Amino acid sequence: MTEKQDRPQDTPETALTYPFAAPPAPGGVLEVAPGVHWIRMPLPYSLDHINLWSIADGDGCAVVDTGVRTDETVAIWRSLGNSVPGLDKVTRVFVTHMHPDHVGMAGWLTRKFDCRLWMSRLEYLNCRVTTSDTGREAPPDGVAFYRAAGWSETALEAYRARFGRFGQHIHALPDSFRRLQDGDEITIGDHAWRVVIGMGHSPEHACLYSPALKLFISGDQVLPRISSNVSVYPMEPDADPIADWYASLDKIQRQVPDDVLVLPSHNECFRGLHARLDKLRRGQDKSLQRLREVLGEPRRAVDVFGALFSRPIAESDRALLGLATGESIACLNHLVHRGEASRTVRDDGVILYQRT
Repeated sequence: MTEKQDRPQDTPETALTYPFAAPPAPGGVLEVAPGVHWIRMPLPYSLDHINLWSIADGDGCAVVDTGVRTDETVAIWRSLGNSVPGLDKVTRVFVTHMHPDHVGMAGWLTRKFDCRLWMSRLEYLNCRVTTSDTGREAPPDGVAFYRAAGWSETALEAYRARFGRFGQHIHALPDSFRRLQDGDEITIGDHAWRVVIGMGHSPEHACLYSPALKLFISGDQVLPRISSNVSVYPMEPDADPIADWYASLDKIQRQVPDDVLVLPSHNECFRGLHARLDKLRRGQDKSLQRLREVLGEPRRAVDVFGALFSRPIAESDRALLGLATGESIACLNHLVHRGEASRTVRDDGVILYQRT
């Protein structure tokens, strides 16, 4: 999924500062540090933009994230060579994670410039597996997963109709890649960048930190105004990504100092990394506490939306329903893994959760 589910914000964000007066216009470019450019790319979703980054690399540029596969994105990439020095020769394509707004144009770029894709192993392999579902019928396990969450037959039929479209938003990946691993030190141009792996939003999300430039390319792992969707999917229905999310927030706070300029994939560049990490942690704590309070009675996953989200989740909004369901199950699974909630499966396959 490419859109992010907003969570309720407890107070206005006051600890963050935004050093640039405005982001680039769609298809526009802004230099944020010597040799590092911010590219704003449009998206055809309710979250209507993604931030990409180019980093001077020898006589060309390395690119971090790529945008989703659309004709408009292709046209912008074709025009950008005149806007960014070195972007007419892409040396490497780094992808933070497998979601289409990040990886969608990676195959197109690597083929156009005959360069290597750099990506973590789990993100690359999961992307290959998920794109292989293109054109396939919805699997029984997936239908059972959403039925267990409390989806109606109408919603399940819409799921069957929509299934297998992930690959339509992604140019075919190259058949080989260069693996990014946690702690790797990579020289791009004149500076070293360290790979910081996060989890929760995606399996093995690669962030990049440059101590010399004091820049942190955070991808979707840290966003300034919205929180990343942390979901459970039918492929691994008993997963606990919330535990991974908490661990990643702690890890980033330990490994990346507070004086960096954060370059996120959505919204604006900001300062105040540690304050934002603290607020994301507090927000998750509060969501789980509201969830505990409503689990005094047995609840389906679809019954806890009101406790977790600040806006109504309409069954007719299929994309939002999927995101909300995945995140609700992630929170419920977390309480189950901690021994704070139990699961009971009804005869019709629906799962009921209750506080222990």
